[in-house]
Amino acid sequence: MRSAILGSIYTVGLAAAICIPLSIATALYLEEYARGSKLSQILSYNIANLAGVPSIIFGVVGLGFLAYGLGMGRTIITGAFTLAILILPLVTVVCVEAIRTIPSDLKYGSYALGATTFQTIRWIILPRALPMMLTGGILGISRALGEAAPILVVSGLLFISEDPTSLFSKFTVMPLQLYNWISRPQQAFIELSSAGIIVLLLILLALNLSAIVLREYLTRRVGQS
Repeated sequence: MRSAILGSIYTVGLAAAICIPLSIATALYLEEYARGSKLSQILSYNIANLAGVPSIIFGVVGLGFLAYGLGMGRTIITGAFTLAILILPLVTVVCVEAIRTIPSDLKYGSYALGATTFQTIRWIILPRALPMMLTGGILGISRALGEAAPILVVSGLLFISEDPTSLFSKFTVMPLQLYNWISRPQQAFIELSSAGIIVLLLILLALNLSAIVLREYLTRRVGQS
């Protein structure tokens, strides 16, 4: 299962590196720069609608646009971008809600003292919203780690014995490996799939635990400052 674990780490890790900064930037733009405008309303509605789109649709878009349209092939980088697009609406919605939880008095006080929008975001908004933002990001990553349908469409591989060596390597992920084992009738594969499910659950639990620890740590830092 090593190749599937590495494939999951590479694709989900790169997806997180793409998705979390973009989600935070999108939320800040919608709430602090374009709030109340027609563009903000249109973007908010579309983001909310995208959060409910079936994941296999993102896989078809990734295959058609990224793999074939842009010539990226059925590789790790294509899978990572597909997962990033998949979890982007979810993480963006969480980031928007995190910004809305900040008391308006703090922001208005900052503006009253002559701070610019960027300075208010840097010193008032981000330190207080970041714990919830990062928690939402890690929960989005947990969802991406368990997705099978979009990766099946993009990679087309249920089993691969070679470890991925670059972003342009062919790959598989843990959910696809588990599906491959579960679909086989032999007793050995049933035992393998059971062990694989435990490994996947442990990784998911570790991610969720890290989200809780990170949120508490950042919350304490904000409280002390």
